[in-house]
Amino acid sequence: MLLLPIIFFLVFRYWPMINVLLAFKRNNVILPVMEVDWAAAWDVTMFGRDISIPWMANFERAFSHPPFREAVRNTLLFSVLDIAAGFPAPIILALLLNELKFKRFKKITQTISYMPHFLSWIIISGLAIRLFSPTAGTVNNIIYSWFGMSPIPVLTDPNHWVGMVVGLGVWRSVGWNTIIYLAAITAVSPELHEAAEADGASRLQRMWHITLPGIRPVIIILFILAIGGTMGADFERFMALQNNLVRSMSQVLPVYVFEWGLNNLQFSLAAAVGLFQNIINLVLLLGANVVVKRLGGQGLW
Repeated sequence: MLLLPIIFFLVFRYWPMINVLLAFKRNNVILPVMEVDWAAAWDVTMFGRDISIPWMANFERAFSHPPFREAVRNTLLFSVLDIAAGFPAPIILALLLNELKFKRFKKITQTISYMPHFLSWIIISGLAIRLFSPTAGTVNNIIYSWFGMSPIPVLTDPNHWVGMVVGLGVWRSVGWNTIIYLAAITAVSPELHEAAEADGASRLQRMWHITLPGIRPVIIILFILAIGGTMGADFERFMALQNNLVRSMSQVLPVYVFEWGLNNLQFSLAAAVGLFQNIINLVLLLGANVVVKRLGGQGLW
C-alpha cells in the first residue's frame, strides 16, 4: 500500500530537486542541468583576505542587485506584519466562538468567517478595487459623501497599500485557521471549566487560565511553522494587488523571482534566489524550534 505513495514522492518531489544545481551553474535554457557548465566563482573580501568561492556567481548577481535587496526588505516587512496581525487573530476568534452559547449562531459565524479562504486573490483584488478606488470605490464614496473627507489613497499610496494587503491577508485566512484552534479547544477537559466555574472564576479567567494553556502546544507548533515561512511571501497576493504606483513595496522575493528570473529566462538567477529563500526559512525553522524547546515548550520534534 505504501509503494505507490513512495513512488509518487520520489518521482514528483525528490527527483525534481536535482534542478537546484541550476543555482550553481551557468544560465542555459537548452541543455539539461547536468550538462551545463558550472558558474564562475564569487570573489569576496572577508577578514582582510580575498576569498574566491567557486560556483557562486549567480548568488553574487542576486546579492549585488538593488531590486533583490528591496525584495528581501519587503518580504521581511510583510512577514513580520502578517505574523503580528494574522497569528493572534484566529486564536482570539476561536476563543470568542467557543464562548458562544447559541450553537446555530456559532456555526453561521464560523462558516461566514472561513468562506473568504476559498476566494482567489484575483477575486479579492477586484473587491479591493471596488471598495478602495479613489473615484468609484464604495469606502471612499462613503468617506467623501458622509464625512466630507478626502478619499484615502489605499491603492496608490505605498503606506496605505501595505495596511490593505496585510488586512486582506488576515481577513482571508483568519476563519480557516480558526478551525484548527477550535478543534484543539474541544480536547480541553470540560471538567476543568466546571470546577473553575464552581470556584467563582469568570469567563475571561477560565479562558486565560484553562483554554489558552490547553491549546498552547498547537499555538507553539503553528508559530514555529509561521517563523519557518518568514522569507516566503504569498506570490498570488502581491501579483494580484500590485500596481506601478506601489511597486516599491510590492516587490517581494517570489515576485522578484518571477519578474527578474523567469520572465527574463534567467533560470539560474531564479534558482539561486529560491535556494536562498529555502535555506533562510530552514535556519529560522530550526532556530525557532530550538528556542521553544529551551524555553520549556514542545517543539516540532
